[in-house]
This record gives sequence, C-alpha cells and structure tokens, in this order.
Amino acid sequence: MTTPPPQGQNPYAQAPTAPMGQQPGQPGVPQQQPYAPFPQQQGAPVPPPPAPAKPGRKNALRIVGSIVVLIIAAAVKFGIGWWASETDAETTSVGACMHNDGTETNADLNEVDCSSSKAQYKVVQKFDGSTDENKCKAVSDATISYVQTGTGHNVVLCLKEAK
Repeated sequence: MTTPPPQGQNPYAQAPTAPMGQQPGQPGVPQQQPYAPFPQQQGAPVPPPPAPAKPGRKNALRIVGSIVVLIIAAAVKFGIGWWASETDAETTSVGACMHNDGTETNADLNEVDCSSSKAQYKVVQKFDGSTDENKCKAVSDATISYVQTGTGHNVVLCLKEAK
C-alpha cells in the first residue's frame, strides 16, 4: 500500500534517481514513490448525437430535385434546341429582305435590313407548312422561289430580286 505524498509537495515531480553505481533499493538510496493517479477531468458534457432526419422528407427532396433536373433537361433539348435550329426562312415575314450566304444549289438565306447593300431578295409571299414551289407562280411579283424542308416545319418563300 502506498501513502499519499505529504501536503505542499508536487505529486507529479520526478522522484530522485539513485547515485551512480548504486542500485535502487540498496541502503542509502531512498525508495521511489509511485506517481499519484491523474485527478478526474471535469468538463462540459458531450451532447447527444442529433436526431436522424425523417426518411420521408429526404426522399421527397430527392424526388423533387430529380423532377426539376428532368424539366430543365427537356427545356434545353426541345425549347432551346428548336430555337437554335430555327432558320431565317421560318421566322421571316412578307416584306423582309434576304441575303444568300450559300450557293445557287445550296442556298442559306439570312434576313438583312432592306437598306443594306447585302439585300439580294425581298419576300413577297410566304407559305408555311408547304413544299409546293408552284404556289409562287401565282404570285405576280415573285421571280424566285425558295423551299425549306425538315427543320421544324416546311416553308415556301416567294422572292423578287431587290434593287
């Protein structure tokens, strides 16, 4: 059994070591006292772990998030894709002027300002949803017809040369 250290002494101080050449426990060498145990640490109590979230709420958020992502993807694919593929022939109107950035056999008509030097043709009639270029024969001012198919909807433009 060990006795506690006397009051006023540091219980954590190192015990003296034996002089050179003497073994501990021999006469003339004081016995070493074992270290006193550490006192209990007092601190704030550890809080309990947070309660788990309700599984129904997490699943609902995941489902709503998935639906939002699908709606955005559909809008990009169909909305923006359609808008980006739309050509000037589809969006032009009667009275607008056009410029051919393509060739005679592979035309690429783009709408330009009628006062521009690039204006080559003026739209005198437009037939949406048709590919019948013979409709332009009945239009008195038309000298050229342009047919566009397969880009969203079919269009026939009856054009005359701009001067």
